[in-house]
Amino acid sequence: MLKMAIVVLAGCLALLPMVASGFFPATLRVVNGLRGWVRVLLPAVLVAPYVMVACAYGVFEWRWFCVYALLPVAIAATLEDARRVDKEQRGNWRDFLVVLVAGLAVDLRWLQPAWPPGLSAFNKVLLLDAGIYGFMALRQLESVGYDLRMRWRDVLVGLREFWFYAPLGAGLGLWMGFLHFHAAWPRPGQALGAFAFTFALIAIPEELFFRGWMQNLLERRLGRTGALITASAVFGLAHFNKLTAHFNWRYVILAVLAGIFYGRAWRAERRVGASAITHACVDTTWSLFLH
Repeated sequence: MLKMAIVVLAGCLALLPMVASGFFPATLRVVNGLRGWVRVLLPAVLVAPYVMVACAYGVFEWRWFCVYALLPVAIAATLEDARRVDKEQRGNWRDFLVVLVAGLAVDLRWLQPAWPPGLSAFNKVLLLDAGIYGFMALRQLESVGYDLRMRWRDVLVGLREFWFYAPLGAGLGLWMGFLHFHAAWPRPGQALGAFAFTFALIAIPEELFFRGWMQNLLERRLGRTGALITASAVFGLAHFNKLTAHFNWRYVILAVLAGIFYGRAWRAERRVGASAITHACVDTTWSLFLH
């Protein structure tokens, strides 16, 4: 019971920056009045959830403590410097370096050994927190669209892109033999719970990363079409090791195609919530009705 209580508390602390910045964007401006070195060092507090969980499970290691204390600081310092040298926000190599390192750390599971079995999702959330602080509080990157105060327009755009993608993705997946219909369909409550979980813990983080940051930055260098294609390709390749130990080319193809429609949903009004609706609908449909 004590372990579970500590995990829940650590989870709440880890989710706090993501939730606070999504529902109360003004909280990001609090750091503006701090001294520069304080702003850069502040995200070191993100090490706290690691300390709590690792100590509770007896797996604490100083090397992982240093990683989770210093990596957010390094991200903050890099993006603070990017803000200084790229005031026009055209997209600086420092921005792309942060996106690359954070993306690879999650996709290749570099930091997963730090966590007890079943709790490695903390890694994804803490890196997202570091990115939110760096890109949105320090870098003050424009047009990210990270606002969890959902609008009807977000829902309509998200559902529109889902309906555009669903017949293409399902047809292609069934034809390739990657997808198969489930024998039994879920109960309504089960479907609703699956959608809520997917939307909050999978779709929102991934859409913020791939669309709000990556596609947003790429647009400043490659234009709308080039950015959409490139971000979608990277999104697809990020799924190469999902559900298999080998290169899962079928999953990659479907994810690239899905990324096109997620990117369209985001750029319609530059809202992460809209693309997260599309993303969550696709993932929930696949998990409950197809496999």
